[in-house]
Amino acid sequence: MSDSKQLDPIETTPLQSQPDQNVQGWERIGSLAGGVVMVGKGLRRGGVFGLIQVAIGGVALARGITGHSSAKSLLEKSRQDMQNVRAKIERAGAELKTLKANAEAATRTATVTGNDSVQSPKAGV
Repeated sequence: MSDSKQLDPIETTPLQSQPDQNVQGWERIGSLAGGVVMVGKGLRRGGVFGLIQVAIGGVALARGITGHSSAKSLLEKSRQDMQNVRAKIERAGAELKTLKANAEAATRTATVTGNDSVQSPKAGV
């Protein structure tokens, strides 16, 4: 008898998994074209600034070729997080309105017994 746990098979490894494409259409074509232009200008320019242009152009080319942008993924994740927070705030606001309505309904039907100090204050105070 074996007391070992059964392991789930690994479907993909980090090197095998391809990131989802989040750059399509004209945006992808623009990245390819801009990357080619930047690499070309950087190579012609030379020096440190040319090297920077080549690097930026290479990033744009990689973005266009793979169809994936990590920066865009982060922005989309932040946008989704903000929408989740907004939904939670709206739900909390609706719950507060319901609580307020319930409290107002409860106070309308409540009866007060005893001395109401606003209407008839105690003598000698």
